[in-house]
Amino acid sequence: MSEELAQRSCVPCRGGIPPLRGEALLELSAQLPEWEVVDEHHLQRELSFSNFREALAFVNRVGEIAEAEDHHPDIWFTWGKARIQIFTHKIDGLTESDFVLAAKISRATS
Repeated sequence: MSEELAQRSCVPCRGGIPPLRGEALLELSAQLPEWEVVDEHHLQRELSFSNFREALAFVNRVGEIAEAEDHHPDIWFTWGKARIQIFTHKIDGLTESDFVLAAKISRATS
């Protein structure tokens, strides 16, 4: 996990910019090997927990991070599992802020 990414702040997207592709996408994704880049569209990570309470606590931590950054992932969770998807809805693709948020979430899991 890139501590440098986790130290940055998410920047609001005003639209009108292209999603990350190619080399820029590969460079950022290499810094977060625990996250999967799906179809050059979103980041995804699945985590396992010992029980429902731990999964819920994790989701709540992610919610606090998302609110602090004003950048909100899609979250699914059930007993012992959570899945996070991150992309910039305004451009329907990935921006650097998505990787910043992913790094902050990764830091919260360590």
